Formats: sequence, C-alpha cells, structure tokens
Amino acid sequence: MFGQFHYHSALRKYIIMFGNMFNDIDVVRFNKAGESTQQIRVPIAYGPKEKFLVKLRTDPDGRREIAMVLPRLAFEMQQMSYAPERVLNRQNKQIGKGGGNNSLRQTWTPAPYDIEMVLYAMFANNEDAVQVVEQILPYFRPEWTNSVKIVPELDTYVDVPTILTGMTIEDSYDGDFESRRAIIYTFNFTIKGYIYGPVTNRGIIRRTLVNQFIPTSNTATGNVIVSTSDLKQQRLILTPGLLANGQPTANSSASVPISQISANSSYGFAFDREDFFQ
Repeated sequence: MFGQFHYHSALRKYIIMFGNMFNDIDVVRFNKAGESTQQIRVPIAYGPKEKFLVKLRTDPDGRREIAMVLPRLAFEMQQMSYAPERVLNRQNKQIGKGGGNNSLRQTWTPAPYDIEMVLYAMFANNEDAVQVVEQILPYFRPEWTNSVKIVPELDTYVDVPTILTGMTIEDSYDGDFESRRAIIYTFNFTIKGYIYGPVTNRGIIRRTLVNQFIPTSNTATGNVIVSTSDLKQQRLILTPGLLANGQPTANSSASVPISQISANSSYGFAFDREDFFQ
C-alpha cells in the first residue's frame, strides 16, 4: 500500500508557522506619569502550560540563576482530525516546476486535516495580559492566512488559514504568600492544513496537435462518423513561445526552438493553424 518513503515535514512546518505568528509580541511598562520605561519582548516556546507552571511553582520568587520570567507564551499541538468537507477530487494531480528542465513534479491531491493548536499566554499582572491580548485579537476575524511552501519539490506555496475558535482566562493565584501569581489566557486555534503524499517526476509536453475533419454522416441512423479517410479541414498547433531574451511570446515564428524551452522557463503559448481547404 505504501511502498515509497516520503516525508515533507508538513506537520513541523505548520508548527513553526504557528509559532512564528506570535514571536514578535512586546509588552511596555509605564511609570506613574504614563511614560514608557521598558519594552520587553515576550518569549515563546513549544510545550504544554503545565511544564512552565511547574517551573514557576518550584521557584516562586524567581531567585534561581535561570528563572522563568513572566510574561511568557507557550503553544502545543493537541489533536488532528480529518476534514471531509475540504476533500478535493482524488484523481486530480498537483503539478510543480521543481523537476528540472525536462520534467515536472507531480503528486495526488493532498488529504485535508484540521490541526488543533493551543496558545498559552502567562502573565504576572493584568496590565501585561491585556497588552498581549490586544496585539493578537485584531488579526483574527476569525482567521489569519499564511503562505507556506509545504512541498519544496513542487516549488509552490499553499495558503493555510489559522482560525481563532475561542479564548479562556484562568488565574492560578490562591492568595497565599508562597505562591507566585500566574494569569493564563488560553487561545484555541484550528489550522486548515493538508498532508501530501509522495512526489514523482513526469515528462513535459512541448507540442499539441489538434486535427479537425469534415465528418461523414450516416443518414440512416443520424450518427456522425469520423474516419481517417475523411477530408482534413485544418490543424491547430499549440507550442510554448519564448524569445531569445527570455521573455514569453505568443508568436511561434519569433520563438526559439521548442527544444530549447525548459519546464522552468517563463514561456507563453503560441497558436498556429494550418488550413487544408479544397
């Protein structure tokens, strides 16, 4: 069933894409006069929130040489589910120009999957929390779309929507003096992703011929019959067109020979017609 190894790092790319959306968020500290005194870049890391809460609780005063500082962002992938409503025709193929000069790369239509991601935002105070929240929410109405090159062999980008589906707030502070307060905002997202199968090479077509005939009619049955003995009326010829300076053209007589046009060239399409009227 499988037989051919392939690995496009699709899930890894979706995770990196998700983390990159939130890696440039800052919080600003103000003095009593409302003047900015400090701007802090909020760090982000992959992992469940429990991992960071344990670090926080084992060092409530932040006195360790390497202490966990708030605010902080963390994210993780929680689950995946098949998305039948986004299924494409399984017989279709996706073609890319990554196969070199004399071939193209192709793969079958990918399998659609919804990838559930969770972003945890942890803060020591409400002022930092609302600053970060207001830097996230305006961009998700309810989705943000990134262009990602999932399969490098195809040399094409795919639009990947990320949808904000909900947000909850939790305050882990119990009121005792030994606990360190952590306000946690949990954002739930769905990535509308695709998982691709193996990629193979395919040849390229440099010339297409279409012959048109005057058919023979069978008056008894009303059927139209076309045979090689019928009178050929005209021939349509479709070829790629490329000028010597590398510009596309629709003029076949001005084009370089089609043998010199590769799959990766920026070519145009030239139509020619040969008439055989008598």
